Amino acid sequence: MRSFVRFCLVAAFCVGAAFAAPRCARADVFAGLASGQFDTVAQAITELAVSGSPQAGAVLGALEQHRLFLTPDGGLFLRDGEAYVDARTGQPVATPPEGLAAVRLNNRVRKALAGARAGMDLFSADRAARLHAATTLYERHDPAALPVLQQALSAEKDAAIHKELALAHAATILAQPPADDQLAARIQAVAALRATGGLEARGILAGVGANESENAQVRKAAQEAVASIDWRLRAWSIGQNAFYGLSYGSVLLLAATGLAITFGVMGVINMAHGELVMIGAYVTWLVQQGVRSVAPALEPVSLLLAIPVAFCVCGGLGVLIERGLIRFLYGRPLETLLATWGLSLIMQQAVRSVFGPTNIPVATPGWLTGSFALGGMDITLNRLAILVFAFLVLGTLMCVLRRTSLGLEMRAVTQNRRMAALMGIRTPRVDALAFGLGAGLAGLAGVAVSQIDNVSPNLGQTYIIDSFMVVVIGGVGNLWGTLAAAMTLGMGGKVLEPVIGAVSAKIAILVLVILYIQRNPRGMFPVRGRGVES
Repeated sequence: MRSFVRFCLVAAFCVGAAFAAPRCARADVFAGLASGQFDTVAQAITELAVSGSPQAGAVLGALEQHRLFLTPDGGLFLRDGEAYVDARTGQPVATPPEGLAAVRLNNRVRKALAGARAGMDLFSADRAARLHAATTLYERHDPAALPVLQQALSAEKDAAIHKELALAHAATILAQPPADDQLAARIQAVAALRATGGLEARGILAGVGANESENAQVRKAAQEAVASIDWRLRAWSIGQNAFYGLSYGSVLLLAATGLAITFGVMGVINMAHGELVMIGAYVTWLVQQGVRSVAPALEPVSLLLAIPVAFCVCGGLGVLIERGLIRFLYGRPLETLLATWGLSLIMQQAVRSVFGPTNIPVATPGWLTGSFALGGMDITLNRLAILVFAFLVLGTLMCVLRRTSLGLEMRAVTQNRRMAALMGIRTPRVDALAFGLGAGLAGLAGVAVSQIDNVSPNLGQTYIIDSFMVVVIGGVGNLWGTLAAAMTLGMGGKVLEPVIGAVSAKIAILVLVILYIQRNPRGMFPVRGRGVES
């Protein structure tokens, strides 16, 4: 009888302990938050996030906002305005407890909070919150989040989020200590990260490949994956630099097109052409300031309004320069070069006196900010817009030259000035309009440059030499040659810069240009005509 009673007491104690276990475990989690030890607090945060406690979200939010307090006897309380709530039960407290001290945070605790928040957001009804949580867990790859990831993977229906969760799951598996029973799972995880690529995946795989305690098969697969990702990253880097080269080449195209017209029609080496580009950029800033003060509602389209204004201002200035200076120096190229060089110095100093010597901020409209991913490249909207704008301007110019009487007269003067004059074409008028057209195109280049470069009085000096090289390589007066030369020089320089440095790349491009001109002195697409041939 005594033995039977003892057996019943032991059984009752075991059953009671079994039912009390979840409650004790939960109490231990809260006790960990009140421990004051950063490592213990971080571990308790992770355990609380997966415990299913109804208080988990409120407690973690209060900790993140510095509203979680502890008492000397291990109590935990949330501050809600002036009131306090028991963190364990969620019940309000009538009087504030004595000896309250805020639970302290450090970087480790903050990282644990971010991971815990992400784990809880995986089951949110908001798609954006779930996607952000999956991305966060991929970057953290904390082994403690593996059960939550597995549960979210089985429940997630959205394809994009499921893919991000699979990557986070693979990264988390590889973050665990290697074990023989996980060989297949770790090889699959390596394959998943190899397929996605990127610097984050490379860092994880590099760690696995260098781990001596890792299985040889997994380590070899990780090393091969790192080599494959490195090759792809190099290829995408070249593509990224080529895109930057295209955007720079499009600016050169806008600047050199105007120069090609004036050089091709009149044979004038205009050293002040870069300053016309600079004035176009300053006109863009003035238009933005005017729109902002007069009609703020039009500020998002102020850049579009600056395009015709810059063209007209710079075009009119170009006509004044031709009528007031250039027409007296025809047939004397050296004197024309020196005169326009002196004019460029005057224009620089005038702008410096009016606007100051420092850079001015030209705002980029909201619809041109940001970027999108294209494979491993980051395509910025402003550079893409400049590229499209340059081709639109080139297409419009070709239509003007081929479909209008002015274009016909300009082409006639370019090919044989004397014969054009004998046919009744007023060559002085064509010269003035051609110079104005070239100056207006320089103004359009200034609008484009203002979105990717600093606007200052020295802006034109950056582009004038490259613009002359584009004109000479492409063929004087030939727009197709200008297009080919601008894109070649733009992409060539940007692709070479990461390899041999910016200065060495400039020198290499210059040497190649000299060698090419020695072999083809009339450029890629020489203009044909009796006057030119002679």
